Amino acid sequence: MKILVLAGDGIGAEVTEQAVRVVQAVAGAEPGFELAHAPIGADALEAYGDPLPAHTLALARKAEAILFGSVGVPGDEEIPYEKRPGASLLRLRKDLDLFANFRPAFLFPELIGASTLKREVVEGLDIMILRELTGDLYFGEPRGFDTTADGVARAFNTMVYTEPEIERIAHVAFRLARTRRRKVCSVDKANVLEVMQLWRKVVARVGEAYPDVELTHQFVDAAVMQLMRAPKQFDVMVMGNVFGDIVSDAAAMLTGSIGMLPSASFALGRKGLYEPVHGTAPDIAGRNLANPLAAILSAAMMMRHSFDRADLADRIERAVGQALASGYRTGDIMQPGMKQVGTREMGDAVLEALAAGG
Repeated sequence: MKILVLAGDGIGAEVTEQAVRVVQAVAGAEPGFELAHAPIGADALEAYGDPLPAHTLALARKAEAILFGSVGVPGDEEIPYEKRPGASLLRLRKDLDLFANFRPAFLFPELIGASTLKREVVEGLDIMILRELTGDLYFGEPRGFDTTADGVARAFNTMVYTEPEIERIAHVAFRLARTRRRKVCSVDKANVLEVMQLWRKVVARVGEAYPDVELTHQFVDAAVMQLMRAPKQFDVMVMGNVFGDIVSDAAAMLTGSIGMLPSASFALGRKGLYEPVHGTAPDIAGRNLANPLAAILSAAMMMRHSFDRADLADRIERAVGQALASGYRTGDIMQPGMKQVGTREMGDAVLEALAAGG
């Protein structure tokens, strides 16, 4: 197990620390276990003049899995792209061709009361949002700023997808659905955007090779509405980069908090980058307030998908459930009658559950 830890900025370092403690507890004695750390984001920029230094990228290419925190600083958008801490993750995804982003929205029974939606709407929730991760507006060219002939400032980005890019994420969606409830909902905006017209056409064609999987299509605005109204109708939701970013964050509220959502990003093969869906949260960074459970659950995904160790993944997930069942809550998921704890204390609770046989 050759794991590279990239903690990053803001609360990334705090939550990743707890995930590493859990990884060491369940896998530290495994043969071949190796854990390396490297800088990324603002600290890397300060130390090396690049938020994604060459030696960090080299280690990432060699690692079997990457455990990632978060990157970005206030005012990030004012920094040139190649020096922007937040863009280091986009550069890493592109370099490693991590095109398939798995974002599960699963509700622990203990957190039904933490969701802002009614119990009957969210109880038993289990959705997988599959986001294409290396195309779309985030990577399309041309992009930038200019001035029109009459002196008006203008900014532009390019939404672009090729047929092969859509095909490969569609195949992932259908294969994933075969391991779940055999339903795929493709989310697009084909009524307005030519890019999304191609998206829908290609997904429908790929779907013909999977007659055992039900395929539906929804426009992104309707899909978000349905996600709030009746989320359990969905199984696998597949969509482009921008829509996936937005929809998965909306789905966070179904689970009680964005601090509960793990994710995994894959190229072709088993190598993956595992990270909590939340960002750097600079307002609470360094205050022992952040919820580490998404980072810990991302580590569980790493064990399951990159190392084929479902036994270790199950242990981590059970321990998280037991910590929640024991009443431990960080502020974002706090409920009446529960015990509010900090980042490290929540990590302690998970470790205690593991030690007790979780």
